[in-house]
Amino acid sequence: MSTRVEPLSGAQQEELRRDLIRLRGELRDAVEAGRDAAQPVALDQPIGRLSRMDALQQQAMARASRQGLVLRAQQVEGALRRHAEGELGVCVECGADIAFARLKARPEAPFCLACQSLRESRR
Repeated sequence: MSTRVEPLSGAQQEELRRDLIRLRGELRDAVEAGRDAAQPVALDQPIGRLSRMDALQQQAMARASRQGLVLRAQQVEGALRRHAEGELGVCVECGADIAFARLKARPEAPFCLACQSLRESRR
């Protein structure tokens, strides 16, 4: 049983645009802050084998985290483009309206809940 989702109002569109701009700034800051932690570990440092392994593991985790932030930043940019084109809140897969509550939680979401669930079930 699916519930009907209403299109976003102008006020909701504007609220989401502000959320996206704020999120873009936060993500840029986080990506920049993680830049040093994701740098390669210098192998000529006089540290023990276990410390070096720990440093390599931390570097790998920092890289993965940074890649996730970069991907989300790209999704935010896509959402801002969709807003500029008057398409924010419309599923890029099926064209259905995306619920405002979903967009408040994840303003860059390009898919309605049904399409997102279908995509996740295919993994």
